[in-house]
Amino acid sequence: MFLWVTLILAFVWLIRQVEQGRIKPLFLPTPTPTRTARSYAMEGDTHFLAGNLDAAITAYQEAIRVDPDNAEVWAKLARIQAYSSSLLTTDAQKRQRLQEALESINRAVELAPDDSTVHAIRAFVLDWNANPILVGEEQAADYLTEAEQEAVRALQLDNQNTLALAFYAEILVDQQKWTQAEQYIQQAVERDPTLMDVHRVYAYVLESLGQYNLAIQEYDKAIAIAPNLTFLYLRAGANYRRLAFEGVEPQRTALYEKSLEYFAKAARLNEQLGIEDPLPYLSIAKTYSQQGEFFIAARNVQRAIEIDPSNPDLYGQLGIIYFKSRNYEGSIPALKCAVRGCTAEESCEGRGGCGPNDVPAEVSGLPLSPNTVVYYYTYGSVLAALSVPQQNYCPEAMEIFAEVKASYSNDRDIMGIVQAGEQICRSLEEGQ
Repeated sequence: MFLWVTLILAFVWLIRQVEQGRIKPLFLPTPTPTRTARSYAMEGDTHFLAGNLDAAITAYQEAIRVDPDNAEVWAKLARIQAYSSSLLTTDAQKRQRLQEALESINRAVELAPDDSTVHAIRAFVLDWNANPILVGEEQAADYLTEAEQEAVRALQLDNQNTLALAFYAEILVDQQKWTQAEQYIQQAVERDPTLMDVHRVYAYVLESLGQYNLAIQEYDKAIAIAPNLTFLYLRAGANYRRLAFEGVEPQRTALYEKSLEYFAKAARLNEQLGIEDPLPYLSIAKTYSQQGEFFIAARNVQRAIEIDPSNPDLYGQLGIIYFKSRNYEGSIPALKCAVRGCTAEESCEGRGGCGPNDVPAEVSGLPLSPNTVVYYYTYGSVLAALSVPQQNYCPEAMEIFAEVKASYSNDRDIMGIVQAGEQICRSLEEGQ
């Protein structure tokens, strides 16, 4: 009895010790230290330099979760969000990402109203938001004016701020003040030629002046500093393509090959990082299309659709390539997906058939805009041209033309195409 009483008392004591936390239960997980905001920010920087911008954004968002009052982290997040918008394909995606960047940098300014770099990055974000296609002419003008004010404010706080000088030069280009832009970017290069942003902006200034060879040299310098950022390769390749378009044989072929080389590098970088990005394949497709190589151009757009099967812009670009190659019947389902949207089953027809790597996906049509109007009037034109009494596509074509006329009645080129299509449909209706 004495032994049993002793065991009971010991058991009661043990329970009380556990409840009071003096004795820990077995098999509890080992305590781990909480990561700091700086740790997440360093991870974000690493991902950015590695070219994985989405992972960089996620890391910076974690840094903000840990330290929501850190203005520097908010500013760096905004810069990466703005750059990542260049890797998105639709207007809606770009608009959303740039607005997220603006929200981030606005928070940074609230936390650090007298920080020169914060104001410099806000100038950069506002300038990238000042895209008339994305936000309309009036809002774009307001953003551009505010961007200039932010750049001036950044230089007032620190007139040696290299980023502020570079971003101000970019804003001046968008204001068509090219001489001033050159002056500011040259100052930035003299002060700190080790920054990727400086050489990227310098290349942009040179592009705006039509100096494509010099622009490529600056993009190459930016690539040497940050060799994993695919948007730099895409811009350099686009400059080679522009030179090829303006050049003469045999130089043209060599320039096209250089263009394709840069786009292929971007695609390989994405493969190495495990990033599914359709943009390098679209750039390759545009280059082959410009050369008149429509079959291989279409194959590259189809590869892009494999990556992002619900993206209507990709179907629109494939439809345009089919149209240029005179595959008018094939262009109709592709352009329909871009303009009106399509079901998962119809999306397979839109991409020329689903292969083993294709995933059928429902596609939402794109709203009419300066970037998508070519899909609209091309779709309407093909519908009209292929209409016969036995299979009349004109009712749909006339609806498309009416939408285009409502927004682009002052554009003579577009209206010429629309009127030609309308005339075909009227002739069909009259039995001619």
